[in-house]
Amino acid sequence: MNQNTSGMKCKRFPLGGLWTNGYLFSDAEGLSFFIDPGGDVDEVLEYLKSGALTLKAVLLTHGHLDHISGLEGFVPLVGSEVYISSEDAPKLRHPSKEMQRYLGVECRGLDSFKTVAEGDILSIGGFSVKTLATPGHTPGSVCYLISLGEESVLASGDTLFAQSVGRTDLPGGDTSQLMESLRKLAILPDRLAVLPGHGPDTTIGAERKTNPFWPKTLG
Repeated sequence: MNQNTSGMKCKRFPLGGLWTNGYLFSDAEGLSFFIDPGGDVDEVLEYLKSGALTLKAVLLTHGHLDHISGLEGFVPLVGSEVYISSEDAPKLRHPSKEMQRYLGVECRGLDSFKTVAEGDILSIGGFSVKTLATPGHTPGSVCYLISLGEESVLASGDTLFAQSVGRTDLPGGDTSQLMESLRKLAILPDRLAVLPGHGPDTTIGAERKTNPFWPKTLG
């Protein structure tokens, strides 16, 4: 999704070996934040420089390596303004050695960051970013409801994809928790755009109609 209106600007960067969707959000003043740097961020850094954008924070939907491995490139810009749930914080402090070998990347742990929990609202530039705790893919998976003026989008990480959901067969995954998280998302409006951690963007309404994992009792 590359959205560019008079208010909210969003550019997607597919990063890393698993083509994780990283999203750069900017307001009209150029104040920006990035969600899920899953690989080398040199392209993002160049884009920030060419657009005279100021990166204020990095938000992580969860702690899997394919969503955090490019974080080191942003730390000189944001310092400790890195946000992750407390449940997934250990994954950020001590990235999986096994996944580093599997993806062929080196990722050093980070000690200086901040944690978010259900209902927390971050103010970044003109943005309001609300944390929705959506465990299941990992114990600390979250989605971010991002608003600027009348515009809103949902960054769903690996909780919700177009016509699919995040896998729960990895360590810490829990299918029943994921189903409860989908029930939480099901109350959101149909028109809300959804920006997933992998694959194409979608909407809540489209997933309500076509996603085979959608909670049927909620329609």
